[in-house]
Amino acid sequence: TGSGKTLAFGLALLARTAGRRADAKRPLALVLVPTRELAQQVTDALTPYARSLKLRLATVVGGMSIGRQASALRGGAEVVVATPGRLKDLIERRDCMLDRVTVTVLDEADQMADMGFMPQVTELLDQVNPDGQRMLFSATLDRNVDLLVRTYLNDPVVHSVDPAAGAVTTMEHHVLYVQGADKYATTTEIAARDGRVIMFLDTKHAVDKLTDHLLQSGVRAAALHGGKSQPQRTRTLERFKTGHVTVLVATNVAARGIHVDNLDLVVNVDPPSDHKDYLHRGGRTARAGESGSVVTLVLPNQRREMTRLMADAGITPRIAQVRSGEAELSRITGAQAPSGVPVVVTAAPKERSGRGGGGAFMGRGTRRGGGAP
Repeated sequence: TGSGKTLAFGLALLARTAGRRADAKRPLALVLVPTRELAQQVTDALTPYARSLKLRLATVVGGMSIGRQASALRGGAEVVVATPGRLKDLIERRDCMLDRVTVTVLDEADQMADMGFMPQVTELLDQVNPDGQRMLFSATLDRNVDLLVRTYLNDPVVHSVDPAAGAVTTMEHHVLYVQGADKYATTTEIAARDGRVIMFLDTKHAVDKLTDHLLQSGVRAAALHGGKSQPQRTRTLERFKTGHVTVLVATNVAARGIHVDNLDLVVNVDPPSDHKDYLHRGGRTARAGESGSVVTLVLPNQRREMTRLMADAGITPRIAQVRSGEAELSRITGAQAPSGVPVVVTAAPKERSGRGGGGAFMGRGTRRGGGAP
């Protein structure tokens, strides 16, 4: 449901910490995560339980005011949820010390390795209480993650879930063969469907370009990638969750940890580079027993690589050759022709007034005018 794994370690961590008070700058429990989004989601999931146990929670991530985070730590926080870079900055500023941390959780450890955080992670683990408990959660135990296990976990107990469980039975997998010249038109028609969709692309530039194109075509789209500030990323996700925006165009930053109710379609506009990325991207749909489809658009020169990737993921997809405007594309994805009337996604009333319900306010005309994109 988006909080299952978080509560699996979070409730134990809170129960272990309950009844103790942290001194200024000296937290008692630490959760390390690779992205700001995941930090926010972990914080949101744990906050109600921490509150009832009278435990103070601080979230420490880049892109937000370091001064405010430092004062939260100075005021005393029993539990810190952090991304490695910002936590390291606060330690260097002497605003945080980890010597009293007795429970440490590394969440999505393999993604931290992929993002190059390993040197920072090991530096932080060297500072926590050596007699404390350490837990590591990872999709895989390769690429330096096994090194963490060997170095930092004493006599570890391993629990693993069958990797094939990544491809849940309520999920349909489609590989759509498209021609290069028709790929953008096909993507646009899928985006114009009724209902929400996440579209994954490889680069920030490609994400921004497609988002602009969709807005010009009449589709309420928003971009999510690492080049956006944290408040922008949070706002974009909120708009997508409330339906104010119907298409989230994203890089892999959105593939992990993000949970949106009733999301029934994920589209790989650019095929992922390996099967684990495929399962994480696809895992944004068909959650908590709901059904969903993952559609991957594949150009002629990508077919062989895609066949290998699907075999690695243990998936037998349905394969179809499609073109924009065809009934087959609509049948599989719900694609339809966009309105062609440019839209501007403006702030929802709740964002403007700071309270009140959601709802979509659309401005017409160029995407420059009428509110923040």
